[in-house]
Amino acid sequence: MFDLSSRQAKIVFFAALAVIGFFLFFPLYWLVISSLKANAELYRVVPTPFPTMPSLEHFVRALTTGKLPMYLTNSLITSTCSASLVTLLALYAGFSFAKYRYFGRQPVMLFMLSAQMFPFGLLLISIYPMMSELNLLDTRPGLILSYIVFALPVSTYMLYSYFSQVPDELIDAARADGASDLRIFHTIVIPISIPPIVTVFLYSFMWSWNDLLYSMTLIVSDEKRTIGPGLLLTYLNEVNADWGGAMAASLIASAPIVAAFMFLQRYFIQGVTAGAVK
Repeated sequence: MFDLSSRQAKIVFFAALAVIGFFLFFPLYWLVISSLKANAELYRVVPTPFPTMPSLEHFVRALTTGKLPMYLTNSLITSTCSASLVTLLALYAGFSFAKYRYFGRQPVMLFMLSAQMFPFGLLLISIYPMMSELNLLDTRPGLILSYIVFALPVSTYMLYSYFSQVPDELIDAARADGASDLRIFHTIVIPISIPPIVTVFLYSFMWSWNDLLYSMTLIVSDEKRTIGPGLLLTYLNEVNADWGGAMAASLIASAPIVAAFMFLQRYFIQGVTAGAVK
C-alpha cells in the first residue's frame, strides 16, 4: 500500500495525477478550442492556447451543409440494432452457460472467447468473402452482423459472470412453484439483472459507434456510411483537410455516447462491478 502520510509522498502522488490528467484531458481541450477557432486562427504557425474570437461556424456548417446528420442516423440505426441483438443473444447464452450443465458447455464458451485473440483486421479477411457470398456487402444487415460477431463473445462472458452469482435457491424455489425455465428467466432473472444488461448494451453500442475499419470496408455507398468513415472521407481526405470542421463534427458525433453515459452511468457502474464479489 502506498503511504501518503508524508508531505513528499503527497507531492509526488498529486504531481503524478496532474501529469496523467494532462495527458488524458488535453486532447479533449484541444479538440474543443479547435472547433471554436476560425480557419485563419486555426492554421497559424504558432497555435493559440484558446480562441481569440470563438465562433460556432464549424458546428453550423457541419449540421447544415454537410452529410453529418445522415451519417449520425446511419450509425444510430446500426449501433442500436447490433447492440440490441447482442444483448438479447448474450442474455440467453450467458444464462445457459451459468445455470445449465450439458456436454460441451465450457469448450463452446472458450471457443467463443478465443475469437477475441485474433486482430480484427485479420478476421475481416474471412468475413469479407462470406458477406460477398451472402450478398450482404454494402448493406446494413451485413454490417450489423459483423458487429455482432465481435461484441457477442465478451458480452456473453460478462452476463455469464453475473448470472453465476444469482442464487440457485431463487431459481429452485420458482421451479418448485411450477414456473417454467423461460418464465423464471423472464420474470425473475431479467428484472434483477438490469445493471449488467445496460452495461452490455452500452459496450456493444460503443463498439459499433466507434468502428472505422469494418464500416469503411463493408459499406461503399455514401448514403449508408456510418459516422467514422463519413467524417474521415468528408473532412480529411486526399484533397481536403478541414480540421475545424472535423473537430466540430467529432464533438457532435460523441454527443450520443456522452448522453448515454450521463443517463445510464448508475446502471453502468453497478453492471461493471456485478459479480465481482459474492
